[in-house]
Order: sequence, then C-alpha cells, then structure tokens
Amino acid sequence: MLTSLSGTYKNGTIILDEVPSIDHDVPVIVTFLEDNKLSKAKGKGVRLGSWSGKYSLPDNFNEPLDDLADYM
Repeated sequence: MLTSLSGTYKNGTIILDEVPSIDHDVPVIVTFLEDNKLSKAKGKGVRLGSWSGKYSLPDNFNEPLDDLADYM
C-alpha cells in the first residue's frame, strides 16, 4: 500500500501535516518540491464552458457504426 503525506522540511527535520496511520516500520521515499513549483501553476488554465458553441456533433452521432455490425 502506498501512502502520500504532505509536510515541510526545516532545519534538517521533516514536519508532516498529519500523522500517518502506519503502525510499523516501513521504507519511505522523500521528494523535495523546490519553491512549490507544482502548486503555483502559471497561466489562466481552462475555464468551464470555454468550448461552448465552438464545436458541434454530427446528426448521426448516436447511430450504430457499420464497422460493429458483425458484433450486434
């Protein structure tokens, strides 16, 4: 089982944001995120509804495909 926790490294100590629910010794991997680059996404991103009215589906979109006729 894999468990992910967030925390902070300060003065040689890792301070976890929560207590893990593991009650025995297990190996760990520590990854340092420099300057929280992953959480500070640049740009506007995608807004919900931004593609509205910019595309359309063909009238026969829900019709069965001829390629699958042998399986139906």
